[in-house]
Amino acid sequence: VKAANPHGRNMFQLYVMRQREISYGLVERAAKAGFDTLFFTVDTPVAGARLRDKRNGFSIPPQISLGTVLNAIPRPWWWWDFITTPTLSFASLSSTGGTVGELLNAAMDPSIQFSDLEEIRSIWPGKLVVKGVQNVEDSKKLADLGVDGIILSNHGGRQLDRAPVPFHLVPEVVREVGKDLDVAMDTGIMHGADIVAALAVGAKFTFIGRAYLYGLMAGGEAGVAKAIKILSEQVRRTMQLLQVETIDELGPQHVTQLTRLAPRNLAKDTHVL
Repeated sequence: VKAANPHGRNMFQLYVMRQREISYGLVERAAKAGFDTLFFTVDTPVAGARLRDKRNGFSIPPQISLGTVLNAIPRPWWWWDFITTPTLSFASLSSTGGTVGELLNAAMDPSIQFSDLEEIRSIWPGKLVVKGVQNVEDSKKLADLGVDGIILSNHGGRQLDRAPVPFHLVPEVVREVGKDLDVAMDTGIMHGADIVAALAVGAKFTFIGRAYLYGLMAGGEAGVAKAIKILSEQVRRTMQLLQVETIDELGPQHVTQLTRLAPRNLAKDTHVL
C-alpha cells in the first residue's frame, strides 16, 4: 500500500487480537512502512449477531451451498468467473470454517481498555486515533489521555442495532473536545450531502465504507474511482445549493435534523408504552 501511495496519507486500522503479539507486530510493520496514523479500533471487542452472514452462509473461506447454486443457475457467467479466476482468499487469514462473527469472537480481545493506549504509544511513533467512540464521556477521557483524534462510529450499525447514531453525537462531542483533538465520523454516509451535513455540525472529516466497496465489487479500481467521483459531485452540488463556496462557511444553520430520529432521554420521558 505504501508503495502504491508513496506521497499520500497512509493509515493503518488496528484490531486488537487475543494474541497481542500479532497485533503489535502489525503495528510495528505499519510504522516501518512509513504509515503516519494508527486507528486503534474499539467498537468490535466481540462480534455482533450478523444475522445476514448466517442467513447467507457467508464464511471464511467462502463455501458453495444449495442457496449459492440456486442463485447462480440463471447466471452462467458466475460459474465462468468461478472456474477461471483464482480462489477468493484473505491476505491475513487462511481458513476458519466459520462466519465473520465467529472469527471475530475467536480472534479479538474483548478486554481492551484505556490503559492499553500507553502500550500502543510506546511502539507507535505517529498519530494515534481511536475509532469506535460512541459517547461524550469516552471522548473527554480520550482527550485527557492525549490521543490525536477520535472517530465517532458504531461500525456501520452491524455490531449493535440500537447503538447511538454518530451524526447525532458530533455537535456535543465537538463542543467538549473539538479544541483538543480532531473529531471525525463514519456510519450512515450514503450520499455526498451526508458528508456536507457532518462537516456542517462540526466533524473534521468523514469516512466512507460501503460506497467505495460497492464500487470495488461492481467495477474494480474504476468502480472505486466512480464512487468517489459521484460523492464529490454530490458534495459540490449540495454546497452550491446551500450557497457556500468553501467548507469553512458550513455551519449548523445549514442542517435540519428530523426530531423523530433524535434519541430521547427515556429517564425523563413520561410516556408509557
